[in-house]
Amino acid sequence: MGKRKSQRKNIAMLDSDDDNSSVSSSSTARSDLLSVSGTDEVQVDRDSLLEQALDALYEKRGSTREKALAAIIEAFNTNLQHQFVEKKFATLLHQCLNSIKKGSSKEIALACHAIGLLALTVGYGDNAHEILEESVTSISQALKSRSDSLKMVSLLECLAVVTFVGATETDETERSMQIMWQLLHPKLGSNVVAVKLPAVVITAVVSAWAFLLTNMDGCCLNSKDWQESISYFSTLLDKDDRSVRISAGEALALIFEIGSIEKFAAENKKTPDGSVPEGNKSHEGYTHIHILGLKSKILNQVRTLSAEAGGKGSAKKDLNSQRNLFKDVLEFLEDGYAPDISMKIGGDLLQTSTWSELIQLNFLKHFLGGGFVKHMQDNEFLHDVFGFTPKRKHLLGVEHQMSSGEKRMFRSPNSVFNKARTQFLNKQRMLSKDRNVGHFAVGMGDEEM
Repeated sequence: MGKRKSQRKNIAMLDSDDDNSSVSSSSTARSDLLSVSGTDEVQVDRDSLLEQALDALYEKRGSTREKALAAIIEAFNTNLQHQFVEKKFATLLHQCLNSIKKGSSKEIALACHAIGLLALTVGYGDNAHEILEESVTSISQALKSRSDSLKMVSLLECLAVVTFVGATETDETERSMQIMWQLLHPKLGSNVVAVKLPAVVITAVVSAWAFLLTNMDGCCLNSKDWQESISYFSTLLDKDDRSVRISAGEALALIFEIGSIEKFAAENKKTPDGSVPEGNKSHEGYTHIHILGLKSKILNQVRTLSAEAGGKGSAKKDLNSQRNLFKDVLEFLEDGYAPDISMKIGGDLLQTSTWSELIQLNFLKHFLGGGFVKHMQDNEFLHDVFGFTPKRKHLLGVEHQMSSGEKRMFRSPNSVFNKARTQFLNKQRMLSKDRNVGHFAVGMGDEEM
């Protein structure tokens, strides 16, 4: 029904620019380690270097701690440091949290990245949950200062990653999403002043919020929150900054994929016992009209952004990214087809076919930067999230992996639960996409008649 499913290889948002992250190069990181440790030896055991970098996090000089954090990040990007994490997990976490509390913006950004890498390395389980519970208060407090864009973006990305990996209950994910939402809509009081956020921070908030939404069951969230978020994201589509528009477009596509706009429309028609209230017909009619109008407005906005001609001084790359994204969103809203994305990881093919998977892939690729390929090849947590099994891993077999000398992290019952939940939610997104083929086009058409 309608268009064929679009297939694009290596979507624009998965381009090589994400690799140019704040993480230093391998050679720079190694030299940082050597300067931190004060040794002239070139061939130094990797674990010894990490130990020296961890020791350097106790130093008073901020620049020394920054070099140590950069070296730790590079080590975690280059190899999955399971043995080091097993021995020094708690020490590394708490030293990074100390850096968040007292460090410069640069040190905070590096510490946030290191904590996120620690969580991704640990994977599902009790240690990941501990990272979340130990980090959330420090991150929340640090976000309240709103002093620096680099700092805020790093804190948001860290909160998103540690929650995605470590949350074992829906309430824990909602807590982090609420922290993010309060940045956009602070509860104003006598000692709270509304502060206009830079576009880069708004983009980071929306992207992090949507990333966590991919790990949520839409039925768990109430209709008031949905209506507020959809209305707000619609206003962002009219902003001048293209990165803001793109992040809002992705979030809206995900919400429609989950089917939540239909969900809260139905909820507003019913009482808690499931019946339609006799004395509330006018409110019901108003709510229904508002929702239909909002859907129609979003469709028109998406259609316009998918064909924007651009303006004087517009960055062509950003314009093309916007057009490509909103063409995909438009096709999804009209025909129910999410973009099929394929990308090579080494010699293996990673594919996504839902907005949920695409948002997860975009976010984690951006966060991991130069370490993305290594983690996708060797990180079992990411294999579970994307249902991705490299041929090399499959051929080696479990027995060979265990005999290679690399210890496996202990997996608690929570790890089994979280893995199953992630796989279930991604499957539900797929089923929802199949059910919605043509659904939005019919609904939109009816309301415009």
